[in-house]
Amino acid sequence: MTVTRSVVLGCGSYLPEQILTNAELAAKIDTSDEWIVQRTGIRQRHIAAPGEFTSHLGTKAAQAALAHAGVDAQSIDLIVCATSTPDNTFPATAVAIQNALGIHHGAAFDLQAVCSGFVFAVATADNFLRSGAFKRALVIGAETFSRLLDWNDRTTCVLFGDGAGAIVLDAQQQSGTLADSGVLTTHLRSDGQHKSKLFVDGGPSSTQTVGHLRMEGREVFKHAVGMITDVIVAAFEATGTTADDINWFVPHQANKRIIDASAHKLHIAPEKVVLTVDRHGNTSAASIPLALSTAVADGRIKKGNLVLLEAMGGGFTWGSALIRW
Repeated sequence: MTVTRSVVLGCGSYLPEQILTNAELAAKIDTSDEWIVQRTGIRQRHIAAPGEFTSHLGTKAAQAALAHAGVDAQSIDLIVCATSTPDNTFPATAVAIQNALGIHHGAAFDLQAVCSGFVFAVATADNFLRSGAFKRALVIGAETFSRLLDWNDRTTCVLFGDGAGAIVLDAQQQSGTLADSGVLTTHLRSDGQHKSKLFVDGGPSSTQTVGHLRMEGREVFKHAVGMITDVIVAAFEATGTTADDINWFVPHQANKRIIDASAHKLHIAPEKVVLTVDRHGNTSAASIPLALSTAVADGRIKKGNLVLLEAMGGGFTWGSALIRW
């Protein structure tokens, strides 16, 4: 008996031209390159130009993914865009991307799970494709987090950057075994009692403003490793796999110390971990597809590889996805 899997046809990414280094930040606020690198692993981040919106970044990443997949935009009938920094309160940024790609059929919508957004979007698209409701999806993570930052708050403004990444998923019949290509399992979690630890202090309903990002860094770190472990163990149990079976671990790029601690706890070898946080900073929902695109482009991730994704974000939200590339 065959099953429908969501198979990755291609991936792409886009980073704004402007690079903001730690040294440049240190010239403006009370921080240093050494302090930032030691605590986060971040050395630089990209910043969107004036007039460059989340939809612009997402469109360029989507175009790159379509080109890499070798498919026409008109074959896409579903777009799920994970973002916490939409162009407008409404309509969805996904609709702006859909229009920019010249697609006027199917469905497009945004998904908001902060830094876990891309994993949540993959799970959402996978369920739609497996149900038969849609045939081919663009899953996008796109953010302009620089627009949410308080540039006087040295504990948060050094952490985040802008960027976008995307993958093309195609519904295909597979054998129903672990050897199948595509999304093998996804696991999503959330717990709203942790809101105050990572949130934006504004919004249309509460303050009629955008607000700024606020974070209790130590509290986030304290919860992160345990939550990440939870959903990865769930992925292993659902598929009968172990850390030894994983070819590549592509975590949300928030903080190198969290990534290192998570990999160590799960017995994932350091050489299997894809790290881009040093170059990109935390790009929220864009971080995993940016890291995926980087590792595919440089030849690390190859067809047939077993790739493990995980993320944790404000809410708290957290999730994992296990994909045979």
